[in-house]
Amino acid sequence: MSSLPADPGLIDSRYAAMRLLTTLALVTLGNSGMYVVAVVLPAVQAEFGVDRADASLPYTLMMVGLGIGGLFTGKWADRYGIARVLAIGAAAVFGGFAWAGMADSLWSFALAHGLLLGLLGSSSTFAPLLADTSLWWNRRRGIAVAVCASGNYVAGAVWPPLVQWGVEEIGWRQTYLLLGLVCGVGMALLSLRMRQRPPLVVAAPAAKGLAAAADATRPFGLRPGHAQLLLCIAGVACCVAMSMPQVHIVAYCADLGFGAARGAEMLSLMLACGIVSRLVSGLICDRIGGIRTLLLGSALQGIALLMFLPFDGLVSLYLVSALFGLFQGGIVPAYAIIVREHFPPQEAGARVGAVIMATLLGMALGGWLSGLVFDLTGSYDAAFLNGIAWNLLNLAIVGSLYWRVRKRGPPPTRGPKPLAAAG
Repeated sequence: MSSLPADPGLIDSRYAAMRLLTTLALVTLGNSGMYVVAVVLPAVQAEFGVDRADASLPYTLMMVGLGIGGLFTGKWADRYGIARVLAIGAAAVFGGFAWAGMADSLWSFALAHGLLLGLLGSSSTFAPLLADTSLWWNRRRGIAVAVCASGNYVAGAVWPPLVQWGVEEIGWRQTYLLLGLVCGVGMALLSLRMRQRPPLVVAAPAAKGLAAAADATRPFGLRPGHAQLLLCIAGVACCVAMSMPQVHIVAYCADLGFGAARGAEMLSLMLACGIVSRLVSGLICDRIGGIRTLLLGSALQGIALLMFLPFDGLVSLYLVSALFGLFQGGIVPAYAIIVREHFPPQEAGARVGAVIMATLLGMALGGWLSGLVFDLTGSYDAAFLNGIAWNLLNLAIVGSLYWRVRKRGPPPTRGPKPLAAAG
């Protein structure tokens, strides 16, 4: 699949808007596996005769594969173009669902999720597409990246009820085979619309002063590797904190006597508010930049976590869950904007992939760590306090980077007009 030559005049254009809609559809299709595996978990557990912890292995392997895969797919997108990466991802999604649907053991089912659906499939439609989207927009870069990232939450809203219906009507194996056909073929067709190379990648070396203006050789006044490491640590920390309510809200509600169904409703409300949060944070990001948006989101997330401690009534938990979703949804996309603002655009795929990997590992670590703290203390209050401590670490890192930006002067949040207008 060959790439089409770049046209700098396409930045902030109608083509960029149509491409963004294609990207949203790709993220929705490619991230389907993240949510459907939880839906089929009871059926898989019953069929293979395993306990709940073993039945959760496919999800764990998929999240690890998704995080690690973002490193490779991001680098491939930088080198070969996003269309080729998406074609590989489409084949992996098709093969992964088909393999899982025909698996004769739990390990086979889990490896299908980890190696194909996670490592190559979903990973091709998250970090690389966040990076790609950031290269097509200057004036509205924040909201564009937010729309792209919202596809992850759209997938969480769309696929679970459809898969649950399929499990009840035709069985989980047939549902998986049908998912592979719909998502794999859909991704392959949509990838044909992504062959145009991002203008900023091709034009950036010729754009006088662009790299210097963004201080790409010394992001935040630090060596690139040092700055990247700090962003990755911040990504782990914020998502360890973020995972506490997202992973444990259902169990928390059950322990309080409200029932698991109420907790599931709170989780759905949280994710729905996350979509709104990502879009609003994108608009904010366009006005104040990525590092300020991340600092704001992290501070608000910490406040929401604190609110879970004194408020444990049913109505108050619904309200706090909604607030948590509204506060935290824009955090992860802000990292892609920060990379775009402070690092060379030619490295966007690999560097965004590294930071997104850190956030996913933070989610995996946080879900497990919160459970461990609960097991050790018998209290979710201690688990919330653990999340708050990690959130404070994130605030400290992001605050130090923001201080460096203020000290040195922020990079431009919009690209130079001559580049955007060139034809």
